[in-house]
Amino acid sequence: QVQLVESGGGLVQAGGSLGLSCAASGRTFASFRMGWFRQAPGKERVFVAAIRWRPGTANYADYADSVKDRVTISSDSAKNTVYLQMTSLKPEDTAVYYCAAGPILSAGPSPDKPGAYDYWGQGTQVTVSS
Repeated sequence: QVQLVESGGGLVQAGGSLGLSCAASGRTFASFRMGWFRQAPGKERVFVAAIRWRPGTANYADYADSVKDRVTISSDSAKNTVYLQMTSLKPEDTAVYYCAAGPILSAGPSPDKPGAYDYWGQGTQVTVSS
């Protein structure tokens, strides 16, 4: 089992910045992917960003087109923690943000699909006021 704990959500004004963290504990994988999704009230959960790491290779990040100019995902493998830095926030960024994790499978779903992840955090609320 893998436990994921998100932190860093809150209320921010439009145009502001916010950083989220997700700490993973428990089982680890040789090749691992961690991602962020968000879910606004009454809407489906959508992909924000993901990062992959494999031993001996550089990390690789994926971003949703809607946020790629305003969001940066990074990781600290020593701390098993992934970060999401968001800038130029808009009211439409308001959502519960979920951290997800899972092993990288050669024939698995793409990183923007919830099915690519086996483990999910409880979520952290991000509210952007206009």
